[in-house]
Amino acid sequence: MRVDDVLRLLEQVGAWRRGHFRLTSGLHSPEFFLLSQAFQYPDTAAALGRALAERLLEVGPRPQVVAGPALGGILLAHEVARALGARAIFAEAVPEGGMRLRRGFRVAPGERVYVVEDAVTTGGSVRAAVRAVEEAGGVVAAVGAVVDRSQDGVDFGVPFAALVRRPVPAYRPEDCPLCAQGEPLVSPKA
Repeated sequence: MRVDDVLRLLEQVGAWRRGHFRLTSGLHSPEFFLLSQAFQYPDTAAALGRALAERLLEVGPRPQVVAGPALGGILLAHEVARALGARAIFAEAVPEGGMRLRRGFRVAPGERVYVVEDAVTTGGSVRAAVRAVEEAGGVVAAVGAVVDRSQDGVDFGVPFAALVRRPVPAYRPEDCPLCAQGEPLVSPKA
């Protein structure tokens, strides 16, 4: 799947939006990728999962497990795992901070794992999921995302592949030109 095809698909299902958005990090941005809008359609989720699986196989060895950080990576991990014939698990936030594999999810010592996320901006959720997998004994072979919207790329210490690399500006609220123009601010995950 080419970048233009992915962007067109995301726009058609309302997963790629333009406006003035508050990101999870608290930063503001003129674009937002709400991949849950794409994943609500099983055929779309499966197509994105297959495309990302193919891209990941270009950069890392085939995994036995695909893990995603809750919430955005859960459905994507499932679809990537389906395409690869692997297991799908997820890491979730814990009260003491960070993420853990819970709900009985396990990885065997040395088991190869891909960690996938819907969209990456700073990489914080992916790093937390990588730590959870490594603490459980897994070996992260690669990281993948549908959209990499980071400004300068993110280094996860393993190969990283995305279907779309689209650096989108993210501003601190006090530096946001959209705020200065009086553009209404939207919290798209609310």
